[in-house]
Amino acid sequence: MSGRYFDAPVIGLDLGGTKIAAALVGADGTVLARHTLATPATEGARAVLDALAAGARAVWAPGAAAIGVAAAGVIDPATGTVTSATDTIRGWAGTALAAGLATRTGLPVACDNDVRAAAATELAGLGEDGILIYAAVGTGVGGAVAAAGRVLHGAAGIAGHLGHLPSPEADGLPCTCGATGHLEAIAAGPAITAHYARLGGERADRLQTVAERAARGDPHATRAITLGARATGRALGGLANALGPHRVVVAGGVSRVGALYRDALCAAFTAELMPPLRALRPVPPHGGADAAVLGAAALTRTLPLHRPETTGVAP
Repeated sequence: MSGRYFDAPVIGLDLGGTKIAAALVGADGTVLARHTLATPATEGARAVLDALAAGARAVWAPGAAAIGVAAAGVIDPATGTVTSATDTIRGWAGTALAAGLATRTGLPVACDNDVRAAAATELAGLGEDGILIYAAVGTGVGGAVAAAGRVLHGAAGIAGHLGHLPSPEADGLPCTCGATGHLEAIAAGPAITAHYARLGGERADRLQTVAERAARGDPHATRAITLGARATGRALGGLANALGPHRVVVAGGVSRVGALYRDALCAAFTAELMPPLRALRPVPPHGGADAAVLGAAALTRTLPLHRPETTGVAP
């Protein structure tokens, strides 16, 4: 089914652990409408599918041809299911994502991992042999790897899950996947906030609060943010040595907290690089805030569509 082209708008949905972003995207890639709502991450898969359907309805317009969903978790585009997931979204593993959403909306649905979908928008200009490493640091730590013009899915659809690389900075810390010592346990937004408290900082409800305190000179906040940044930079630098990328992109809400974070990540990344890569630097995504929803919409043109009339009941 690859290579299809809709001469009509499609809906792009970006599902993260905190929020759902929805957009109506024209055939030329223009965002025609936007809507954002909270992810009911603790309420189970049915509630999340209902919220996705609500987001789609909020931006729907007559003639909308399909829905593309860029979702957290390990996604199998061929079956439209969530094959594995952390507990960031309760009960998400095993969800029939495409079937559930097609049933709720009456539109055909294509789906993939959220970070892979966003990474696909970064491939222009890389060339036939270009290699891309894409990291998204937010509620969790996700990633994607692309080579020869396509984003890799790998065995079981798990390629690119950078947040579950071992990280010395996270030694002994529990990860959302159930293991310990993974990058996500020290580098994700909630992980940095939790580490700030472990260092002795006053209670903070979110990363932005920690960042504001760091800007005012709070040493615990500064240490927590720079440690998360260094852990991410070291992991990406090691991957760069292994893969020889032409571009390394760092996206996500954590990457936007300020120069303190960016400078620490870049310094740690550069320190890991072998000499032939010393000029390589992490860069922000080209697509800006719309990258995820644009990537989601593009899935409808490249991945299998799961149609309402052939899908089963929602989970």
